[in-house]
Amino acid sequence: MAGATAADAEHGHGGPDEAADTAPGGRPAARRVRAAERGATSVADRVVAKIAARAAREALGEAPPGPAPGVLPAAAKPPRTTVVVHRDTARVHVSLELGYPADLAAQCGAVRRQVTRRVETLAGLAVREVAVHVEKLHSPYTSDEDRGRVR
Repeated sequence: MAGATAADAEHGHGGPDEAADTAPGGRPAARRVRAAERGATSVADRVVAKIAARAAREALGEAPPGPAPGVLPAAAKPPRTTVVVHRDTARVHVSLELGYPADLAAQCGAVRRQVTRRVETLAGLAVREVAVHVEKLHSPYTSDEDRGRVR
């Protein structure tokens, strides 16, 4: 409290970082608000959707050459996401394709956990729901070309 008088210390005026109670002319002084307390941050739904889609890909891993259960098959489309953000919470819906045979419940659980973790960390939103919709299963024993129309 260098430069502060005893009266300043008694009234809580400890130094240059604190605003005075009155401005020149006897008007009330404006209270200083620290930078960390000013403003608001909003994250667009589409940004959260991109974070969630990337997190789903991370959870499923990259597909090595050849069929391997438990990873995103090479023929699979990348996960698609839709997100609804309300204030500081998000609800995420993920649509994806998975390899088969594999533990589908474990894969969906991994996607839910990773999406929740990444959205909460990167966007600062509480994730209330992650719904995973499996649109298609890819088996190494069949191909899409084999599934022509039967007459």
